[in-house]
Amino acid sequence: MSTLAQTMMTAARSADSGLAGPGELDRYPYAEAPGAGRVGPPAWESAEPELGRVGRRAAGSRGRGLHGQLVQQLGQMIVSGDLGADRPLVPEEIGQRFEVSRTVVRESLRVLEAKGLVSARPNVGTRVRPVSDWNLLDPDIIEWRAFGPQRDDQRRELSELRWTIEPLAARLAAGHGRDDVQQRLGDMVEIMGHSMAQGDSLTFSRADAEFHALLIQLAGNRMLEHLSGIVSAALQVSGNPVTGCDRPNDASLGHHARIVDALAAADGAAAEAAMRQLLTVHPEVERVVPAPREH
Repeated sequence: MSTLAQTMMTAARSADSGLAGPGELDRYPYAEAPGAGRVGPPAWESAEPELGRVGRRAAGSRGRGLHGQLVQQLGQMIVSGDLGADRPLVPEEIGQRFEVSRTVVRESLRVLEAKGLVSARPNVGTRVRPVSDWNLLDPDIIEWRAFGPQRDDQRRELSELRWTIEPLAARLAAGHGRDDVQQRLGDMVEIMGHSMAQGDSLTFSRADAEFHALLIQLAGNRMLEHLSGIVSAALQVSGNPVTGCDRPNDASLGHHARIVDALAAADGAAAEAAMRQLLTVHPEVERVVPAPREH
């Protein structure tokens, strides 16, 4: 086994022991049905008590401190519909409910505003914005939707978007002979093979995510590269066979290897075909492969 494979496996096991890594997100429970039409007091008044007490969570729960945890909590409540569109958000009430300072609340609302979830206006205050205003390509919003009431729509949309992005990236990557990146892609396939043999699905998924990010980088298209976060988010939230590469198996590993071989041969058509096969590895594929729409 290569040193790189051993390093990734050790890092993955450390993360699996409960130490939060960069960008890792808590996954709190959602209500099964959105409450956008609900009127009355803010949703946190009736929420489970432990969901509101952000200040008393374990320090490693998200790795971002009080600010990150409050962003996570409020973002999930908005995306799930517990805080419906045009709902006013009063900083003082938020601070009291979640037991955090005014500074933490203010900075958290700024992050949510940058994501398009809320708007702050003079003499109006801060209010929740409608879905049409959200930055749906933001990785946090992708995850919140994928584990909320909109989970099925989110995963289908991610799969359809991957079908647009990744086969094209694979074709373009075949025309860029960067040996260092191609070697790294081969290393990721090796790591995936070793981790699959050892039943280490966490290391497999991390190597898988890096493989797809590197492939898009190798395509040499900056606009595609800008969308690589979508693919990473799709792989992270693949809790069922709806997104393609979510479970270690021989078929998935073989398609990854064929992509690497096609890139080495500068065969764009073969690379694209192998990527399409990779994205249809599961029998449930008919639910996610984009079909012509009837007009």
